[in-house]
Amino acid sequence: MQGRGPSRLTLVARGAVTAAALVALVALRPAPAPAGAHPGGATSLAAGALVLSEQARRYLTLQYRSYSTEFMGCMIGDWNGTTVVVRRIAPADVDPAQATRTHVLPRESCEAAGWSGTIGIIHSHPGGERCFYYFPGTRVVSSDAESFALQSYPVDAIMCGDSIVWIGRDLVQHVLQLVRHPTALSRELGPGNRVHEGSRARVPAGAGGS
Repeated sequence: MQGRGPSRLTLVARGAVTAAALVALVALRPAPAPAGAHPGGATSLAAGALVLSEQARRYLTLQYRSYSTEFMGCMIGDWNGTTVVVRRIAPADVDPAQATRTHVLPRESCEAAGWSGTIGIIHSHPGGERCFYYFPGTRVVSSDAESFALQSYPVDAIMCGDSIVWIGRDLVQHVLQLVRHPTALSRELGPGNRVHEGSRARVPAGAGGS
């Protein structure tokens, strides 16, 4: 009937979805940094640049072309000054049933899966949809930015075709090209539009880039 508000079943269903999302985000949180970790701890540092090895680039390109659903990887690397250097990408422990074109959920953290030295998480957006941490032209955060806020890794990244959008603890969004000869820049996108595979979104003025 109209005017009664959501049913008890609807409220329970919504609660279950929210609980599952929170469990997934907590699973991504790494263990406390061991003695001898980077001075100040990862969460207190702002990454000025993100560099990927050739192995990491090849792995990401292969994964993106091979899967129609989102994939998730553990970025393994270290610091070089204020630059985060990704040496390799290791597969996150993802339940295939929890990987669709719009979301992916891990079963446990990268460290629990055996990947030490993880400095960030990267996942894909098939078709290049919503490749941003802030809605275009605004400072309104996306769900990916909210997820990053619950982690303690220094960087987070989204793969979208021939480019990667990434963010650090200074909350500045950057775009990194994966290919040697990128396609022409796409026009500035308004909220709700998509960044198609094979194109690169302009970073909003003042958002930074690398």
